Amino acid sequence: MPAELSPNPNDPRVIRTRQLIMDAFAELLHTMDFNTMTISDITRKATINRATFYAHFADKYALLEALLAAAFLEYFLQRIDAEAPLTEETIQQLIFSLCDYHESSNSCVKKYDSVSLIIEENIKKRLEKFILQLITKVTDTTDEKTLETTATMLGWSIYGVTYRWNLEGRTEAPSALAQRIVPLIVNGVALLNAIGPK
Repeated sequence: MPAELSPNPNDPRVIRTRQLIMDAFAELLHTMDFNTMTISDITRKATINRATFYAHFADKYALLEALLAAAFLEYFLQRIDAEAPLTEETIQQLIFSLCDYHESSNSCVKKYDSVSLIIEENIKKRLEKFILQLITKVTDTTDEKTLETTATMLGWSIYGVTYRWNLEGRTEAPSALAQRIVPLIVNGVALLNAIGPK
């Protein structure tokens, strides 16, 4: 018996089925706790069988990862030019995007706390990579380790500030938050150039 082939990711039927699964999962996150949600819950909601689910995703964690990746694309890459250098305006857009992302996650996930660590790890990893891409355009430093460390510091700092903003009830407008935070971050990027290799 021939081995089962994985679905062709460019096939429109595969794209539709994958989106159907992701939409069903997103709807379930409104009403169910992620930790108690089963594959059967997802397949029932998506009106597919388990084999179809597993042809697209290894488990519900892979599905969550895909959903978060799609959200990252929606909230970040559509709002920020990935080819632009890291500027004050870019940093502001990152803060606005993260504020929007946190607000959206709160309303989309019934028990946000049950997946917050997974979301945090996912977003910080993507943010680091994205910021690394941006900072390489504004520095003459070729030391890769310094650039990676700087991207980690900036990404985690921006995420941490917006996460705290969300946790404390979002009492400050994102624009006011950005106005306070951007100068601190800009000074950090300036420091990178100052400590780069001579």
